[in-house]
Amino acid sequence: MTQQDRQNRQDHQDRRAQKIHQGPDHHHQDPYRLSAPRAVPAPFPGDGDGPDAVSRGDVLRTLLWAVVVLSAVANMALSFTGAATALHLASGVVTVLAAGTLVVRGLRGRR
Repeated sequence: MTQQDRQNRQDHQDRRAQKIHQGPDHHHQDPYRLSAPRAVPAPFPGDGDGPDAVSRGDVLRTLLWAVVVLSAVANMALSFTGAATALHLASGVVTVLAAGTLVVRGLRGRR
C-alpha cells in the first residue's frame, strides 16, 4: 500500500468518525446527492410550493420521454404491418423532435 493510499484511507476514516460524532441532525454537503437538499419542509402538505413539489420541467421531461417511447414503438409497429411511408416518416419526425428537445434541454440545464 502506498503512502497516498494510506493517507486516503485515513482521511476517509476520519470523515466517517466525524459524521458519527456529529449525529444524524448535522447538515452537510453530500457531493453524491442527486437532488437538492431540503431547506425547510412545506408549511402544508399538498401546498404545491414545498421542496417536494414537481416542477414544470420535470413534467415536460416525463412527457417528452413518453412521446419518444410511444412514437418509436408506433414506428416499429408500422414497420411490421407494412404501413405507408408517410406514416413512418411522421412517426420518425415526432421521435426525432422529442429526442432533440430532450437533448437541448439537457445541455441547457448544465450551464
